[in-house]
Amino acid sequence: MDDKIRYDFKRDLEELMKYEGRGTELISLYVPPNRPISDVLNYLKEEYSQSSNIKSKTTRKNVMSAIESMMSRLRLYKMPPPNGLAMFIGTVPYKGDQTQMVTYIIEPPEPVQSLIYRCDSRFYLDPLISMLGQKDVYGLIVIDRSEATIGFLKGTRIEVVRNIQSNVPSKHHQGGQSSRRFERLIEQAAHEFFKRVGDSANEAFLNEKDLKGILIGGPGSTKDFFANGDYLHHELKKKIIDLFDTGYTDEYGLRELVEKASQKLQELDIAQEKKIINRFLSEIRKTDSLAVYGENQVIEALKNNQVDSLIISEALRKYKVVYQCPICGEKTEDIVTGEIPDKTCPKCNVYMNIAEKTDIIDEYYKLAESSNARVYLVSDESEEGKLFLKGFGGIGAILRYRKK
Repeated sequence: MDDKIRYDFKRDLEELMKYEGRGTELISLYVPPNRPISDVLNYLKEEYSQSSNIKSKTTRKNVMSAIESMMSRLRLYKMPPPNGLAMFIGTVPYKGDQTQMVTYIIEPPEPVQSLIYRCDSRFYLDPLISMLGQKDVYGLIVIDRSEATIGFLKGTRIEVVRNIQSNVPSKHHQGGQSSRRFERLIEQAAHEFFKRVGDSANEAFLNEKDLKGILIGGPGSTKDFFANGDYLHHELKKKIIDLFDTGYTDEYGLRELVEKASQKLQELDIAQEKKIINRFLSEIRKTDSLAVYGENQVIEALKNNQVDSLIISEALRKYKVVYQCPICGEKTEDIVTGEIPDKTCPKCNVYMNIAEKTDIIDEYYKLAESSNARVYLVSDESEEGKLFLKGFGGIGAILRYRKK
């Protein structure tokens, strides 16, 4: 999953977790990719009919309104997107006794497994939370001379691509010339088997655009022989992260491989973050530094096309908020941290409406794209990440050049 897509997905989940209805008025709907929209609409019509029996007049009205809204939005689709849909609609408290209807439509990063409908006081988010997991996709191979299994690690989910059984004889009892001839036949059979495994892995992994690396496992030295041979495509060989000893070479072997490699994968993500932050810190120390930090300095550098690398902490929680007076129409803009406060119009002395609310990271991404700057989203999990957030406000940049 691309860093920005993952960040947006994570922020949507954080927003959805905050909502709580006054009754069982929040509806969650998960639609699998192969489920016809007509089937889902028929299902919702039944739920709509059932909701007319809700005793509370207010809850009944809000649930029926949410289902109506859900059905009208679903009619815009002929079929669900490739990974299906997750829809969240419901009425939540807003400013004292007022309420508002919130609507989120999310195309998940992984396929929705089954049709799920929930009506509760909170949105049902467990299926999406399980998809957040790791950022990247890894190729998996476990191999010995008797079999091999190829798969993917996508988030926390292991997908088996193919299990390949070999025809390599394990033992022979011939002696003399027969012994040498059988050894040659065994090695030829092993070579053909490794080639089949390599061809299958090449076909699977070369078609995966988000592949970050490859993990290879198995008992004994077979995995080393396979990894060092010319069985994998040269571009894939560059992506081999490490080799691990596993006792199995079937689907269980893939799980064993992931378990053995988990610490290594965590270290890789943290190492990448450490590398860019340490580069930034190194620049900061120089007298002719090419590093800047703070909102105003970074934005100015982005607008001047000076930025080579933009570094943003995922933990940054700021919004650009545009307020508008409902009476005179006057607008004002603020950068807000955390919860968005109410604002009163100085002319009319009434609460202003929120006309626009934009995550500040989205603003930075737009500026970075327009100036061809590379963006690094870093966590606050490592010591360097925590220092970057606390010491530099979570926003910094390494420049291409200093403005004269």
